[in-house]
Amino acid sequence: MAAIETVSGREILDSRGFPTVEATVTLAGGAHGTAAVPSGASTGQREAVELRDRDAKRYGGKGVLRAVANVCDVIGPALAGRDAGDQAAIDAALVALDGTDNKARLGANALLAVSLAVARASAAARREPLYRALGGDGARLLPVPLMNVINGGRHAPNPLDFQEFMIVPHGASSFPEAIRQGVEVYHALRALLDGRGLSTAVGDEGGFAPSLRSHEEALDLLVEAIEHAGLAPGRTCSLALDAAASELADGDGYVFRKSGGMRRSADDLIGLYERWCAAYPIVSIEDGLGEDDWAGWRRLTATLGARVQLVGDDVFVTNERLLSRGIAEGVGNAILIKLNQIGTVSETRAAMSRAAAGGYRSVVSHRSGETEDAFIADFAVATAAGQIKTGAPCRSERTAKYNRLLGIAQELGAAARWANPFRPV
Repeated sequence: MAAIETVSGREILDSRGFPTVEATVTLAGGAHGTAAVPSGASTGQREAVELRDRDAKRYGGKGVLRAVANVCDVIGPALAGRDAGDQAAIDAALVALDGTDNKARLGANALLAVSLAVARASAAARREPLYRALGGDGARLLPVPLMNVINGGRHAPNPLDFQEFMIVPHGASSFPEAIRQGVEVYHALRALLDGRGLSTAVGDEGGFAPSLRSHEEALDLLVEAIEHAGLAPGRTCSLALDAAASELADGDGYVFRKSGGMRRSADDLIGLYERWCAAYPIVSIEDGLGEDDWAGWRRLTATLGARVQLVGDDVFVTNERLLSRGIAEGVGNAILIKLNQIGTVSETRAAMSRAAAGGYRSVVSHRSGETEDAFIADFAVATAAGQIKTGAPCRSERTAKYNRLLGIAQELGAAARWANPFRPV
């Protein structure tokens, strides 16, 4: 048994300069693991609660000293002596200790920091890489990256209402080749923006945030960048979108506040996506409609679900119960996986298992407020998710995940697996 000896926590900074929680778990014998939790900007209303201090005199109310105190004074003593190798039991104890449906008492940021750190400590005690400790000897599938290279919405101060415009190098022969292709498209895009006198400043997730005239201009630029990088749009490298439509929801419609205030219905958006999927090599649309628009989601899925990956983020929030409802009602065909939306490793895996049982894909994801912690890289391999979203190949908190995956690919060598989940567009 790898008994937990001590649990400590601290307040650190995320990539946006806001506080977040880091925890360290030390086991009898000296093995230890440290983990930091991310934080989102565009968040679903049903996500587990991120506990903030709300003290206006510190960090504008965004401090996390209450969550850190819960790590040190509540969670630590409760876990002392428990077996770190039994992740399910540890996570069940964390959930019971909090005692609320949404982690509101201790904070999902406190619980997740400890859950992740326990997983790392257990892997260290077993002298195994994290992906193998979590996934066993069969953990060999490297994920296809969805790279957010043009930022809009809450991630950038530009006129784009939709939040993320991504490139997907799914036609590469391996993960390292996919990274190379994605990076080359990214730099081709930078050159195109420079040539047109547009800003190449980057947003929260490392993507560019130019002042474009329309969403279509963003899509056109991505297709052109793919071609300039010597790749075939739709065959070697395709496009993906995160509309983050919950941010646009207003009553029974959607308002495009950043680009003039136009109001559209759910059916207007479905028609827009249909036209774009006919005109551009789009393989995935995330949060095409709002988290409460279940009827609209059903129509969207009936219209495009056979042709395009439709990813639920805000509508499912990595919650097995909400996903089960979605599967039963024909809402989407994939789920975005964010560990901090639910609060423990085991609950996250339960949602992914439900997705697989229902024929839904899982896309492991970062958040806009990240740290150098690359847990999700190992986690994507451990769970054979097959896809990962972790931003542009820019900013060290994003490239840390890509670099960790490159290291895993090298370690696996010829045993590494790579699978293209998308057919040519």
